[in-house]
Amino acid sequence: MRKSILTFGILCSLVFANGLDADHFKNLKFRFIGPDGNRAIAVAGVSSDHNTYYVGAASGGLFRTKNNGISWQPIFDDQDVSSVSALAVSQKDPNIIWAGTGETFLIRPAHAIGDGIYKSTDGGDTWTNMGLEKTARIGRIVIHPTNPNIVYAAALGHAHGPQKERGVYRTTDGGKSWEHVLFIDENTGGIDIAIDLNNPDFLIAAMWEIHINTWGLNSGGEAGGVFISRDGGDSWERQDKNGLPGGKGKPVGKIAIAISKSNPDILYALCEESHPGLYRTDNGGKSWQLVTRNHTLAERAPYYMRMAVDPDNPEKIYVLNVQFSISEDGGKTIKSGYRAGGDNHDIWIDPEDGNRIMVAHDGCASIANDGKTFKRVVLPIAQMYHAHVDNQIPYNVYGNRQDGYSYRGPSNSRERGINLGHWRAFGGCESGFGIPDPNDNNIIWSGCYDGGLEVFDVRTGHARNVRVWPEAAYGWTPKELKYRWHWSFPIHISEHKNAVYVGSQYVHRSTDLGQNWEVISPDLTLNLKSHQESSGGIAIDNLMTFDGSVLFAITESPLKQGLIWVGSNDGQIHLTKNGGRSWDNLTENIDMPPWGTISNIEASRFDKGTAYVSVDFHQMGDFDPYIYKTEDFGQSWKKISGDIPKSYSSFVHVVREDHQTPGVLYAGTDNGVYVSLDDGAHWMRIKNNLPPAPVYWISLQEHFDDMVIGTYGRGFYILDDISPFRELAKANKEEVNFMPVQDAYRFQTIQSMKNDGTSLIRGQNPAYGANLDFFLPDTNAKEISIAIQDMDGNEIRKLTPRKTTQGVNRVMWDLRYEKTKTAKLKVNPRGVDWVTYNKDGWRPLRTWDIDVNSGKLGPKAVPGNYKAILNVDGKELTQSFTVLKDPNTAGTIKDIKAQFKFLMTLRETINENVALINKVEDLRFSLQNDYETRDEEKAARDMDARLYEIESHLFDVKLTGAREDAFRNPTKIYGRLSALGSDLTRYGADFKPTNQQVEVYQVLSDRLKKQQAAFDVLMEDDFWNSEK
Repeated sequence: MRKSILTFGILCSLVFANGLDADHFKNLKFRFIGPDGNRAIAVAGVSSDHNTYYVGAASGGLFRTKNNGISWQPIFDDQDVSSVSALAVSQKDPNIIWAGTGETFLIRPAHAIGDGIYKSTDGGDTWTNMGLEKTARIGRIVIHPTNPNIVYAAALGHAHGPQKERGVYRTTDGGKSWEHVLFIDENTGGIDIAIDLNNPDFLIAAMWEIHINTWGLNSGGEAGGVFISRDGGDSWERQDKNGLPGGKGKPVGKIAIAISKSNPDILYALCEESHPGLYRTDNGGKSWQLVTRNHTLAERAPYYMRMAVDPDNPEKIYVLNVQFSISEDGGKTIKSGYRAGGDNHDIWIDPEDGNRIMVAHDGCASIANDGKTFKRVVLPIAQMYHAHVDNQIPYNVYGNRQDGYSYRGPSNSRERGINLGHWRAFGGCESGFGIPDPNDNNIIWSGCYDGGLEVFDVRTGHARNVRVWPEAAYGWTPKELKYRWHWSFPIHISEHKNAVYVGSQYVHRSTDLGQNWEVISPDLTLNLKSHQESSGGIAIDNLMTFDGSVLFAITESPLKQGLIWVGSNDGQIHLTKNGGRSWDNLTENIDMPPWGTISNIEASRFDKGTAYVSVDFHQMGDFDPYIYKTEDFGQSWKKISGDIPKSYSSFVHVVREDHQTPGVLYAGTDNGVYVSLDDGAHWMRIKNNLPPAPVYWISLQEHFDDMVIGTYGRGFYILDDISPFRELAKANKEEVNFMPVQDAYRFQTIQSMKNDGTSLIRGQNPAYGANLDFFLPDTNAKEISIAIQDMDGNEIRKLTPRKTTQGVNRVMWDLRYEKTKTAKLKVNPRGVDWVTYNKDGWRPLRTWDIDVNSGKLGPKAVPGNYKAILNVDGKELTQSFTVLKDPNTAGTIKDIKAQFKFLMTLRETINENVALINKVEDLRFSLQNDYETRDEEKAARDMDARLYEIESHLFDVKLTGAREDAFRNPTKIYGRLSALGSDLTRYGADFKPTNQQVEVYQVLSDRLKKQQAAFDVLMEDDFWNSEK
């Protein structure tokens, strides 16, 4: 691909002079490529409408179906957060819906935060933020059954430090104002709340004391517990006095609660304790009894804990955890399994029909209408940890997905979309990196928690486990381990030689595909033993999700072998210039808070002493963006993230340097992509059609100049051809600018993979052909066109944009010459008087489409050099570019030229056929009523019959416009010529025409010449003299 390198100084001065405006790039669209998604955490339905359901994703937005799950649409993407954690529909007025944001199912350092509570009054079409922005995570919402203006919200808080906004809130005016009706302390928040539908003044709430930082999740304490209000939330009574855990000497963790609708005196509470307990009251909370202790009901409680009671049977309860559990006797006996889903989070039961159940889980959601048979819902809400690319043409995208293992799929399938079947696993598991070897794309490295590491060979389909130290560490306290591993430990493949680096607290290197590993560093963390204790709190939970003394980023300079930058999740940055023989700690050179996670290090490809670092402090309660730059090997640093807007979602996961232009940077935050054209002095968010999901990784595919994004909530997205960013940086924004045209591959469609029809997770291929980008300073232009010429100046195509806007506009040339001309029919088929015509008095000649229509397209341009000429109100700007051969086809350039020549000849013959059809149709139309006497009528009808005879050889004259009319009568010259062209255009695959194709063409051409000759003779008839 054509590259343009600008000096950094010139670029910066131009950017400062012209300013930045994200609106200039609004026409550049991201495209979703897959794969299938995973975690849903909130569900709701409508009692009076069995076709409407809602699914809130952990970090992928909110989806709605209005046709019982046949199709789903995202309805929250225009907001600025991605985690929809709580849903409540007013069953009295189902147009009123409340959505709480910020995930409350917490087990790893990867849970999106919210910005308050939202309300819709039109069934989810539009949303308004109704406040509670600082609550960060809302666990549950309940609506008064008869007065939808009364709403309660259980707000957990961000959980990363003390916060006064935690607790239970109430509004009595539909969200205009809120009262903080239950507050315990700054470390304890609301996690669940339920309302008695028969007596809405009766409420029960669960309060959870929790604190999370980089080195641990601490669930539980004496402040938490269950609370009951009997006056609509005005006052609350602690239930630990009545037999429940909580309070002094009885610490409790996360709690799930439920009220029986059919017998409101019966309430349930599932409590996280050292051995979790299910409790019950039969007297409205006056006293509680322990029903059972069972680990299955509350495994890894912070990540689960939700329960419900059948609306008609107070003894039938549902408990959501790793398994989906049901009890028919009030919890005394439990049946557990996975029929509704695994790793379950939320449940909605129709209050009027206990057989209508919806469950949210790590595989998305499931719906049952009979109480037992669940149908799974799959949505495009994949949580990808990273996004890497290879160098294939077209290239592939790689990443590991939470709850779904590894995914390798095409950026361009060369079929009709990117289906789930295009994605293949490559080892590893649900966490970590998946990276193809840049020197051999058949080799892929894939990580997993607990130091899991596999090498996958694309050719064999086999993966080999090559863990650095294959001693399982599940459940162990981190300080007792030889090697400590992050849930998503770093992997880096050297561009210089056959070396791979991975990080525990040390840097490990292998040069023989993992057969042997050597430690090339000391412990590069602070190695504080207090940061290596067990995580979990009330119940220990050690699965490498919280360990504050591990490495998180490793990057080797692309300019110098052995120049390696390393970052930890306790704020340490080290550098070696000699492949690990010695290391320098650079941390004290950076003016930043302690304990940050060095989320990404970007070693510059333009200067070996330059690097960019993104630091994530959100687990320490600091959500601001931190990006730093050094130009002297880390001896000094400058913060360059100043004007990224601050919010709960502004912390930075990744920073990436443009591969062509110094000073052009890209950054991913927890809700979007930012671009800087002046080395971080200013940033602009490129939202466009990208959902506000966390952007965990950005890769730049250099050959195609694409930005590939791994979102943690909406899968992979690609922004094709990002050159307009760097081009507009140097452009005068007061003038029209025709940007350099990227060379375009002449890809041929391949035979498609089978699929099960329309899918919600089908990815989109790039637009076909050459993208022609131009900048308009305003919308005053009256005439805009783009002419495509060969290098001899012959115009082969003219494109007229349907719509243009101020800023960057993108028009696609599909690499084809002009299509064949249109046959315009003006006379009814014989015996038919009901066909319709357009306002101009004609109808198109519609033939059978599948095997014919492609033959009417213009031929694809032969690989070579071309020119594009932009004309804006008479001002012309020119760019040259190259059409490239599809490297995957077997045909040669000589074959392509032979095919092209044949198709051009065929196109001209079809046009001659069309021209003759149109002449005959014009004449026949003129003869319909062009007579005054019977003799004139007879002469006109005789001539019409003779014209009809000629026309009947040119095309099937009995076609009425119905699609399959073509099967009623024999196809004629026009249809056969088009079908012949279709054979080559659809399935030519760069091959020259066969001898038979040439022979059939000659037969059809001769037939056309015969009819042309007959027409010429007919035109010499004396009839026309009388007509004159």
